[in-house]
Amino acid sequence: MFSHALIVARKEIRDHLRDTRSLVSSAFYALMGPLVVGMVSIAVHGAVHGEKSSAVLLSMASVFALVATFVAGMNVAMDAIAGERERRSLLPLLMNPLLRRDVVLGKWLAISLFAVAGVVINLAGFAIVVGLPFHLLIAVTLALIPLVLFASAVELLISTWSRNIKEAHTYLSLVIFLPMVIGMFFGILSAHGFDVALATRGRSAIADRSADQRRAIFAGFNTGAEHDHHSLRGARLAGQRKTFASR
Repeated sequence: MFSHALIVARKEIRDHLRDTRSLVSSAFYALMGPLVVGMVSIAVHGAVHGEKSSAVLLSMASVFALVATFVAGMNVAMDAIAGERERRSLLPLLMNPLLRRDVVLGKWLAISLFAVAGVVINLAGFAIVVGLPFHLLIAVTLALIPLVLFASAVELLISTWSRNIKEAHTYLSLVIFLPMVIGMFFGILSAHGFDVALATRGRSAIADRSADQRRAIFAGFNTGAEHDHHSLRGARLAGQRKTFASR
């Protein structure tokens, strides 16, 4: 049933593997996030508290990972429909005995494959920089695959709607801001929650310290009062003994 779609996907993959500039550009975009996070981790090393520094780095990594799901397959999506329309090679493809569904599905599979490869490269870079364990890397990759498939479908739709590569590049560049804004929003919320938790913990620690100080003051006051009571009682007994001896 999907044999024709697989043939179209194989053709798209073979054509884009020959495009060295597109591959280098996609790899650079995928590794840009780990490079930025690595430089930030070196800059804040020792200057910020350990837990807070890790929270900031993880929030940045999540933003770049979301952006990578859209950026990794962008070059392939631009060339899939808009590029072939501009080169006038789309019409001969549609004249073949293929269903439109098979053509769209094959191109979508090719875009998704390159997008998944870009996300894997991005997360592997974060695993080296941040030190993510291997099982967590696999879990995050599997969790991002549905988003990668959705992003590939959106990019293919925009490429179909665009008349040339320049127009497709303009619209796809605007789409990239969507995961960036979402990631920054949730990163701010997580950082704010971390700050609130840290402030709450600090206030509770200060309250506990103040309570301990009050207990220590009261204990010292009670000890001093008891000591004064014993001293006064001993003085009274000594006075009574002197009075009895004089008689």
